[in-house]
Amino acid sequence: MAWTWRFEKADGTEVQPSVQPEEFTTQGDAESWVGEVWKDLLDGGADQVVLFDGDTKIYGPMSLHGDQEADAPS
Repeated sequence: MAWTWRFEKADGTEVQPSVQPEEFTTQGDAESWVGEVWKDLLDGGADQVVLFDGDTKIYGPMSLHGDQEADAPS
C-alpha cells in the first residue's frame, strides 16, 4: 500500500496542496516529507493534513499551524 496525505482547510474541506506530494512507501518517508514542506503547504492554503495507508486513515487531522502564534513577536 502507498502512504498518502489528504490536505484540508480547518473545517475539513479538502484542498489541493501547493506542493505536490508523491506516494510514499513508508510512514516515515511520508512524515519526513510533510515535516520538510509544512510551511509551504500552510502558505498555500492547507490548514491540516490526514495520513492514509491506502484507504485506511492512520491519523489526523493534524494542524499545520503548530505553535506559530507562540513564535509571533509580542
